Amino acid sequence: MQDILVRYGMQMDRKGFINCPFHQEKSNSMKIYNSSYYCFGCGKGGDIFTFVQEMDGLTFKEAFRELGGEYKSDFSTYMKIDKAKHNRQKLEKKREQLKQEIDLNNSLISVYRNWRDKATPMSQTWIDCTNRLQYQLYKHEILEGRWSEIGFK
Repeated sequence: MQDILVRYGMQMDRKGFINCPFHQEKSNSMKIYNSSYYCFGCGKGGDIFTFVQEMDGLTFKEAFRELGGEYKSDFSTYMKIDKAKHNRQKLEKKREQLKQEIDLNNSLISVYRNWRDKATPMSQTWIDCTNRLQYQLYKHEILEGRWSEIGFK
């Protein structure tokens, strides 16, 4: 981190603080550590890459290259990226389908409850609605379990 400061013409005081370049101030409020920084005035912090990104307005990849890193992409890297993208899309589609199924289930629960409440107790309509409501409530528990399995609570 000290090498990065020299690059920008900055010098730490004996306690390891500098005047924060990200906001106007009169006193040193940014603490410099071995490989990171934190400003107690504005709250900005990070590592050497973040510092270069903020100072020069760069992306992470540009800051990485600016600091001497090599970024090589080969076929296996592209395959991993493509596979991760495909898996995210697949999961998102699964979530959307499950959400639609849950929405339908909730609607059916409301419908069967309303019809059951309007029907005469022990009539054929009341019995049918009660049975269908019980099935939808059972299905609701299963859908909630599937929902939490794919990352939702």
